[in-house]
Amino acid sequence: METTQTIENKTEEPAALIQHVIDHVGRVIVGKSDIVRLCLVAMISRGHVIFEDVPGVGKTVLVRALAKSIACEFKRIQFTPDLLPSDVTGTAIFNQRIGDFEYREGPIFSQIVLADEINRTSPKTQAALLEALEEHSVSFDGVTHALPTPFFVLATQNPIEYEGTFPLPEAQLDRFLLKLSVGYPTRDEELDVLLRGTTGVMVQDLSAVVTPEQIIMWQQEAATVFIDSTLYAYIVDIVHKTRHHDKVYLGVSPRGAIALARAAQALAYINGRMFVIPDDIKMLVEPVFGHRMILHPEARIQGLTAKELLDDMVNSVTVPVISAQR
Repeated sequence: METTQTIENKTEEPAALIQHVIDHVGRVIVGKSDIVRLCLVAMISRGHVIFEDVPGVGKTVLVRALAKSIACEFKRIQFTPDLLPSDVTGTAIFNQRIGDFEYREGPIFSQIVLADEINRTSPKTQAALLEALEEHSVSFDGVTHALPTPFFVLATQNPIEYEGTFPLPEAQLDRFLLKLSVGYPTRDEELDVLLRGTTGVMVQDLSAVVTPEQIIMWQQEAATVFIDSTLYAYIVDIVHKTRHHDKVYLGVSPRGAIALARAAQALAYINGRMFVIPDDIKMLVEPVFGHRMILHPEARIQGLTAKELLDDMVNSVTVPVISAQR
């Protein structure tokens, strides 16, 4: 972890400072400010992100740049078929000096963790992540070990290679707050990437602009963002639409509803508000709910996507009108 960096702009308002982080990451990631913003939404709401994307679009660079910008320790775990749970969470090593076994932490003990190609490892190793993702802790030999704070996992999986992979079960996908896709750059963005590759700022050249302590403070403050009762009802109405839609086999769970509310609080906070508006919820419905729904086979045969169905559901729900904000 970087300990000698000078952190500037400590007196800035959180929204301005968060935008500064997004712009700072943008020095090495071209044209993906919305993705960086959503990653910060997940981090500030104490959630995690899974990317389903083709290789080579900048996922690793994005995570490394984000870690450097907020002075957090970063570790990358390459998931392979022979990876064991202990390779992730840690194991007991015999210490000859004390004559006993002692616990050695695995790479999951980091503030920002990139779980690369998570669907290439066995279900047993995937399951080892469940406690870490949900409880922010790891249990070993009857002892619970707390993970560092802030703790943020970004997992990736390749959508076009299925041979030799183990698709994540719904229970584990549900632990990720958001599912995102970086996507290919536009022509102008890709030209900028090529030019920056030889003359631009590299990840290792980035300095920190905020501290982990500031991230923790943002998490605490975002949790106090006000959500009107009518907006809670709005979320529930959308959730129930997913459970009763004729094209949906499995709708969104209560955990998903809670996740949307938390994410909306974080997005409002990032935008400089201490209250949630309907647009916050509408913007986050697809990345929060898309991976929590299972479509009927006939819907997939028809080429329908979760995004299309969610757009229709959101449009069919009356948007509440908030008369006054606290």
